[in-house]
Amino acid sequence: MTYEEIFATVKEKFKDADVSGIQEHLAYQFNITGEGEGAFYAEVKEGQLYVEPYEYYDRDAIFICSAKTLFKIIDGKLDPVAAFTVGKLKVEGNIDKALKLKEFI
Repeated sequence: MTYEEIFATVKEKFKDADVSGIQEHLAYQFNITGEGEGAFYAEVKEGQLYVEPYEYYDRDAIFICSAKTLFKIIDGKLDPVAAFTVGKLKVEGNIDKALKLKEFI
């Protein structure tokens, strides 16, 4: 899979995410490793979710994983905490805000 295909798939999977109950600003960068390597961000701002194919420098957390791992997490087949525990997902930054990702995936 290319980076463009990975990003398009992620954007499609996130399009119906309900973030209306999240009142705080959250900004995450996802660094995809291996096949289709690249970075994109997801930002929750004023009850809306934005997913864009850029790095986000004023982020709360960075998630580092393969596209395969990310898709499993988004599809609910892999718990992000379990992925982190076994080393399939690395997290840098504010762990409390990183855990809020589970509220909309």
